[in-house]
Amino acid sequence: MAMDKGGRGRTARQFTWVLLLRAHRAAGCLASLAAAAWSLPPAVARRFRRSSSADAADELGHGRGWLLYRFIKGFLVLSLLALAVELAAYWNGWRLRRPEVVEIEGLAHSAYISWMTFRADYIRRPIEFLSKACIFLFVIQSMDRLVLCLGCFWIKLRKIKPRIEGDPFREGSGYQHPMVLVQIPMCNEKEVYEQSISTACQLDWPRENFLIQVLDDSSDESIQMLIKAEVSKWSHQGVNIVYRHRVLRTGYKAGNLKSAMSCDYVKDYEFVAIFDADFQPTPDFLKKTIPHFERNPELGLVQARWSFVNKDENLLTRLQNVNLCFHFEVEQQVNGVFLNFFGFNGTAGVWRIQALEESGGWLERTTVEDMDIAVRAHLNGWKFIFLNDVKVLCELPESYEAYRKQQHRWHSGPMHLFRLCLPDILTAKISSWKKANLILLFFLLRKLILPFYSFTLFCVILPLTMFVPEAELPVWVICYVPVCMSFLNILPSPRSFPFIVPYLLFENTMSVTKFNAMVSGLFKLGSSYEWIVTKKSGRSSESDLSTAVDKDTKDLTLPRLQKQISESELTELKMQNESQEKAPLGAKKANKVYKKELALSLLLLTAATRSLLSAQGIHFYFLLFQGVSFLFVGLDLIGEQID
Repeated sequence: MAMDKGGRGRTARQFTWVLLLRAHRAAGCLASLAAAAWSLPPAVARRFRRSSSADAADELGHGRGWLLYRFIKGFLVLSLLALAVELAAYWNGWRLRRPEVVEIEGLAHSAYISWMTFRADYIRRPIEFLSKACIFLFVIQSMDRLVLCLGCFWIKLRKIKPRIEGDPFREGSGYQHPMVLVQIPMCNEKEVYEQSISTACQLDWPRENFLIQVLDDSSDESIQMLIKAEVSKWSHQGVNIVYRHRVLRTGYKAGNLKSAMSCDYVKDYEFVAIFDADFQPTPDFLKKTIPHFERNPELGLVQARWSFVNKDENLLTRLQNVNLCFHFEVEQQVNGVFLNFFGFNGTAGVWRIQALEESGGWLERTTVEDMDIAVRAHLNGWKFIFLNDVKVLCELPESYEAYRKQQHRWHSGPMHLFRLCLPDILTAKISSWKKANLILLFFLLRKLILPFYSFTLFCVILPLTMFVPEAELPVWVICYVPVCMSFLNILPSPRSFPFIVPYLLFENTMSVTKFNAMVSGLFKLGSSYEWIVTKKSGRSSESDLSTAVDKDTKDLTLPRLQKQISESELTELKMQNESQEKAPLGAKKANKVYKKELALSLLLLTAATRSLLSAQGIHFYFLLFQGVSFLFVGLDLIGEQID
């Protein structure tokens, strides 16, 4: 019995210690939350003070979203006035009476009754019409996502994927390695130039059968010297590699690739593999892609999947990973299997040079040159293959500013391209269902309708219905359908299920950027032909992100450069590095304040306050959380904190 009592005593003491430990952890969590709440207002104030006039001009200039910002700001002012009116009416009890039976109590009461009658007779109907149109588009988009997911499920169930017959590289197979051109376009890619060149030079392919073109569009002369030295190093090791720098840097990446394809020696090569500067193909990449072209003369493109070295870096990269996993796992794979067509991703792909030439080559008319050449090749009858099991490492933007600029280009470019290639699609000698797929699904539904209804429904119509309650938006529209859509999007990346709510809110928050980009591309506004290189951090691999730091090639003084570049160039390079080192710390780039997102945050929070008067629970919580997400994004509190 004594032992039993002692055992129970020890168990009780252990239980007490567990409770104390949990209480300590809870207290620490509360203290952290309190500290974060206490430090948030000063941080916000500092960020507003550091928002320079140059940033404001970039944000609100006539080339980018100034009209949309004015619309949002005007909508916000009207919503604040309407909220003040509704609060006064609620305080006086006018909201609880039917306007057709109440007695007029004064001039203010009469004006409020007239306002209620006017909005019920004239404002309600346009809002209901627009909301029904958006709901219809919402349902169509949901059906498209569902069909794509079912197609992906069928591919997994039946284990459908492009296969290579036999093993062409076994001993005695007699496989003739075709001539392959490897292109690495880059522009001021100081962080990633070395690893991209290194991985390309280590591709497992006969050295006499492939040539690497480093297509450097850098405007910084010190970076040009470093890239030249890296190319020279690998050239001395026996790799066929050349360095090209354009004098006239027109047409962005398309102009760079077009210039490279004009070289006389290109006619000796059959295929071209393209890798952006932050992409790191595995040594067997060519062996996994090139054999698909054999005995398939109609095949023009083999596209590999992207894999991200920094997908778990912060919340922003996690949310990007959800979107891109769905894009590759579902959209690209399903379209590749069932349609033999999808949009080229601009990198990590191999083209048959004949397909490029017969389709008109690279054109400088848009910022989505990859989608442009894919559409033109499809119209010329070429087929595409997507390899979901061949992955190439790359980076995701870690700051919201970089991600926002990338998304602007990715959503304005397709609309600009749609304007340009619509006549070619209508007159092309392809089947009617292929034309319908290109126009209705590829461009309109997935590139135009999605940002349109997301912004219009959740950022315009929903707040409007709070101030015009006669045109109420159904609960299932703002609750069940968005959750189902997010669930379908997150299926290819099951590890991201805990982030389903942040993903839903963030996608709605990004709708303002995507809508602005879509409009600028569709109507050919100033920012539709804007290309800003996405900032890279130089991640090397998922297993070891610090190996690049240990390489002596990252040292800008680089003693080994003395043998590969002239003394005058080296002196100039050192002087530039010294001037950079002496630059004041105050010149460090700071996070921005995004005024459109902040204005929308205040608008949604105002609408949430108005919904409390009508006791609309679901509407209130949705508007509240969506308004807070806009606030966090507007203050640039998501992603990498620059300064």
